[in-house]
Amino acid sequence: MTLEQFIAGFLGASPIEMIASLSGFICVVLLIRRNIWNFAFGFVQVTLFVWVFYNAKLYSDTALHVIYMGLQIYGWWNWKNHSDGQATPIVERASIQKMALWLGISGVATLVIGYLMDNNTDASFAYADAFTSATSLLAMWLMTRRQIFNWVLWVTIDIVAIGVYFQKALYPTTILYCVFLVLSIIGWYTWNQSYKEQNT
Repeated sequence: MTLEQFIAGFLGASPIEMIASLSGFICVVLLIRRNIWNFAFGFVQVTLFVWVFYNAKLYSDTALHVIYMGLQIYGWWNWKNHSDGQATPIVERASIQKMALWLGISGVATLVIGYLMDNNTDASFAYADAFTSATSLLAMWLMTRRQIFNWVLWVTIDIVAIGVYFQKALYPTTILYCVFLVLSIIGWYTWNQSYKEQNT
């Protein structure tokens, strides 16, 4: 693909995908700063991406974003009730055993969902889509629970998602996930620093 084709595809993207991508960017910036308003922008993002992914035949991602809508509401509640004196959410670091368990759950869920999608639907990139969906659900849950490990999962998810969305010609979403990758690395570092500050 040439640069001209990429730009043409980007400019020809639907307004819904563009708005969803912008909302997602704002959401992650606020998330890094541990600002509870990330959930408001996140709700807009995931709601619009239900439409985007359904039309791209990424059915695992579609179902995932429906679930995300509920998690955005839960996340707001959890952060509000686990904050310090300055209303800043308290971050937590899990044990090695818990992190290994979460990775195992991600792997099994990817295989099961990927198999079902590959054999029962016309889904594109069934296993890659299943991985991003299953692991994103886990990462989102950990984020609502203020677990630093959520950023490790997001970094991995973003790398896989960039490849899938580029091949599906979802160019604003591809660029968004490139930005997400950088922001996830920053978020990982920032939350680790915040954890150290909490325990000094």
